[in-house]
Amino acid sequence: MDLEGVIRTRPNKKDSWKTVLTLAYQSLGVVYGDLSTSPLYVYKSTFAEDIHHSETNEEIYGVLSFVFWTLTLIPLVKYVFIVLRADDNGEGGTFALYSLLSRHARVSSLPNCQLADEELSEYHKDGIVASNSSFGSSLKSTLEKHKVLQKVLLVLALIGTCMVIGDGVLTPAISVFSAVSGLELSMSKEQHRYVEVPVACVILIFLFAIQHYGTHRVGFLFAPVVIVWLLCISSIGLYNIFHWNPHVYQALSPYYMYKFLKKTRRGGWMSLGGILLCITGSEAMFADLGHFSQLSIQIAFTFVVYPSLILAYMGQAAYLSKHHVIETDYRIGFYESVPEKIRWPVLAIAILAAVVGSQAIITGTFSIIKQCSALGCFPRVKIIHTSSKIHGQIYIPEINWTLMFLTLAVTIGFRDTKSMGNASGLAVITVMLVTTCLMSLVIVLCWHKNIFLAICFILFFGSIEALYFSASLIKFREGAWVPIALSLIFLMVMYVWHYGTFKKYEFDVQNKVSINWLLSLGPILGIVRVRGIGLIHTELVSGIPAIFSHFVTNLPAFHQVVVFLCIKSVPVPHVKPDERFLVGRVGPREYRLYRCIARYGYRDVHKDDMEFEKDLICSIAEFIRSDRPECSVKPETLEDDEKLTVVGTSSSNLDGVRLSVDEADFSEIASTSELIEIRPTTEKVRKRVRFVVPETPQIDRDTVDELQELMEAREAGMAFILGHSYVKAKRGSSLMKKLVINFGYDFLRRNFRGPAYALSIPHASTLEVGMVYHV
Repeated sequence: MDLEGVIRTRPNKKDSWKTVLTLAYQSLGVVYGDLSTSPLYVYKSTFAEDIHHSETNEEIYGVLSFVFWTLTLIPLVKYVFIVLRADDNGEGGTFALYSLLSRHARVSSLPNCQLADEELSEYHKDGIVASNSSFGSSLKSTLEKHKVLQKVLLVLALIGTCMVIGDGVLTPAISVFSAVSGLELSMSKEQHRYVEVPVACVILIFLFAIQHYGTHRVGFLFAPVVIVWLLCISSIGLYNIFHWNPHVYQALSPYYMYKFLKKTRRGGWMSLGGILLCITGSEAMFADLGHFSQLSIQIAFTFVVYPSLILAYMGQAAYLSKHHVIETDYRIGFYESVPEKIRWPVLAIAILAAVVGSQAIITGTFSIIKQCSALGCFPRVKIIHTSSKIHGQIYIPEINWTLMFLTLAVTIGFRDTKSMGNASGLAVITVMLVTTCLMSLVIVLCWHKNIFLAICFILFFGSIEALYFSASLIKFREGAWVPIALSLIFLMVMYVWHYGTFKKYEFDVQNKVSINWLLSLGPILGIVRVRGIGLIHTELVSGIPAIFSHFVTNLPAFHQVVVFLCIKSVPVPHVKPDERFLVGRVGPREYRLYRCIARYGYRDVHKDDMEFEKDLICSIAEFIRSDRPECSVKPETLEDDEKLTVVGTSSSNLDGVRLSVDEADFSEIASTSELIEIRPTTEKVRKRVRFVVPETPQIDRDTVDELQELMEAREAGMAFILGHSYVKAKRGSSLMKKLVINFGYDFLRRNFRGPAYALSIPHASTLEVGMVYHV
């Protein structure tokens, strides 16, 4: 499936208000499902043990004041008006911030970066120029010089990513469990204990089981469900305010926060772990920015979500301010404040809203795993694109079933909202702290603002989040250990894979073969050249990989056309199709050795093998036809003086060489005055492969011969030569390095997808060459 040409849904600056409002409507179902279901469990988690609801109402007013100001300062002020502006060419999330910093300070985690990558149109965002600030320049040079600081920055980004993955486990559990808890009011406590958990587990299993179908089939229902839910909770809130306590608005004053902490002291501080659940899902506004636009997300939150949530929390507080002795055994909960006549419809809507909110965080987890894998920080996984029309909708089977198993384990293990809330709260606030730290660097390095603004940002928002973080961390034994354990496991997997991959690349660089060795072999490489194309996959962007010399030394023949293919990720979200390939020669022209570097952004969709193969051959043919110095990358930017030319895909370069493959008879030749058709001289072939070349006055005989030889080789077939590496720690390595490389990295390499799976290469055409890497 070719999704590369899909137009993203994010509008440009000239789009109409109709488009912006449509995106704002759609964002309600994708972005705000998790945030909108938080009223289900905030008050219940806050009043679980640490504080008690008294007749003075100081506790409930204090909690309402905290909820109001937390919702105002974190999602509204921080995210909507500040963080959303730190997009990476329209993309958001933790890795987008890291990518932005890695380009401005050159601290990328990718080992095979080139100066040629900086010429990509999306590399320099919005024409930002170098900073004139002395502090910004010194901070940039300090980050570039010290490898330790670069590793700290990478680990910080990975911690935020791991906590997002942990949130992907905890959010479905607490959302669905809290929604189902409405059954508690219609049955006895004994019956409820045996119904609530099984019903929640059945819904969760169903939720994860339908992931492989994708959300595009039912996605149109997401926004209406969330809108109905927001309308429902805001209407109930208004009813409770006017019916029970019209003066509850007075509790929005910050003075009630002071009274709350003064009276409750340590219990009030610990209860902040429940209050912070009111902002769970706020990070989704930034993470899902790539599918919408800043303005659409700002409009949806400011004018719809924010007022609805404030009314819902005020309504619950108004009801509880007049009900100090709850008749049921379940104390304070969302469904207590719902009028009895509409509890069953509200329960049904709540379950649907919880499913929508869980769906958003699950697909977000898939997306961030894909980004990590693209940037070399996660083992290769099978990525399935569930929609050919909507960009970014993917499904990862291994991650899906892992999330389902962990979510069910959390639901069955805890069986109460309090422990789940403690776990979810720590995951949420950690991601926000990481975003605050990275944003302070973005303000200085990317926006080139005064260091005073960055310090004010991190002190103001960091102190608020640190307060909530401390209140969550203190509940380590009451459930907060879960996100820490999950994050440590995922962080260990990510760092081990990144370390092993980096060491393997270092070995490749140190052991690559010089161009002099190639020249000494002669045009036939000292062996027999057989018909066909040999495609050698390598991570190197320059030089000849050791796998090639290893192959040539042990086998007596090689293909007439050899292509060194490097499929690499660059620290930008998307690479335009017309900038996809870098193509050049390796050695003299008569050797028929080419280098092709296919560049993808961390959110790009890789084409399937047939489309990619076609684009690859066309890019080499276009390079041969238009091999001109003026469209090449400067030779001093590359080793071994290889000149690489930027060539687009066949779909983006309509004026370039096109490939035609059919089974028609060779007597049927298209005749046109504008095209020159080169066809092979061989007659006994199953399929006819043709290059349709635009009229080129400067084309010479050598170029025609080279194109004809490439065409004959393509007709004969392609063989994919992959390196099957066995990475071992070299002698004299430390015990920790031996454990990481010999056991950790080796285990991940054996149990996750190999290169053949990741590149969708047909197995019948694959040849693996085994090599031992002593790193």
